[in-house]
Amino acid sequence: CYSPDSLTSLEAIIETCRRRGLDKIAVTDHNTIAGALALRELAPELVIVGEEIKTSNGELIAFFVEEEVPAWLPLEEAIARLRDQGAIVGVPHPLDRLRREAMGLTALLTIINRVDCLEGFNARCILPGDNRRALALAREHGLPVTAGSDAHSPMEIGAAYVEMPPFAGKEDFLSSLRQARIGGHLSCPLVHFTSVWAKIRRKTPMTKSQ
Repeated sequence: CYSPDSLTSLEAIIETCRRRGLDKIAVTDHNTIAGALALRELAPELVIVGEEIKTSNGELIAFFVEEEVPAWLPLEEAIARLRDQGAIVGVPHPLDRLRREAMGLTALLTIINRVDCLEGFNARCILPGDNRRALALAREHGLPVTAGSDAHSPMEIGAAYVEMPPFAGKEDFLSSLRQARIGGHLSCPLVHFTSVWAKIRRKTPMTKSQ
């Protein structure tokens, strides 16, 4: 959507979601909600506005965000800003050993009682054991589990999914999530190159041939 490592158009997201039978999609661009808000204007019944936020000590993911939280805040301050606006706070791809931005165990345990959920399956994890460790940690602490396609291209949308009872909004989202079943498959590791290409395209001026 509007992440620097994605070139996916809003229209492509909507079309792919409908073709694959997805009832809801959480749009969690890196450090911005602009894309999610724009997509919600086009398909309000489909979109949950979210944000993936880089903090000084790992990343957070939030759902039902109304006010953007900037990057590089201290972890506790970022959580406080999300709490103040009533957002649902989680941790994406926790314990992923191949991502520098993933939150490690030490930092995670310091805030485990201040988050609402943990991502127990991320389709872009390269080492399957990292997903298993995240899922085990969520269960150990009694936290509901989310799954993320981490889609940076249309072909990845729906790679991971959550089947859950209907919910009206953030008020009953977590109770529904506790009854959910997660599913999906790991994406091909080569999808990471699409993110690299997107970054290059965004930084490189395009010239028009005559």
